[in-house]
Amino acid sequence: MKSYNDLDIYHLSLALFFKVHPASLLLPKYKLYELGSQVRRSSDSVVSNIVEGYGRKRYKADFVRFLVFSHSSCLETKNHLFKINRLYPGVVPNIEEFISEYDILGAKIFTFIKYVEENWR
Repeated sequence: MKSYNDLDIYHLSLALFFKVHPASLLLPKYKLYELGSQVRRSSDSVVSNIVEGYGRKRYKADFVRFLVFSHSSCLETKNHLFKINRLYPGVVPNIEEFISEYDILGAKIFTFIKYVEENWR
């Protein structure tokens, strides 16, 4: 691994961020700056914490800590998407697909955390 760019979880989280961000702008105007902002920030946090954690990879505990933050933000994003889907059904196309993709991403981040804990020097 030469860069965070080599991580599958980085590419998946970035791709999801680029899907979720514009989708969140479809919310009713009065929710753009509440629930819309929360989902945009948590989605960005998933990918940003992977990058920041990788930047601290020299210190295993820091790397794991930021991966845990990323995983937590992944769960938070999934929860926001669930709320949007229940409160505003049909407003955001493919939202159930996004939720499913965040499930997959969360599992991959969790697996990577285990890998780092057990194999990182």
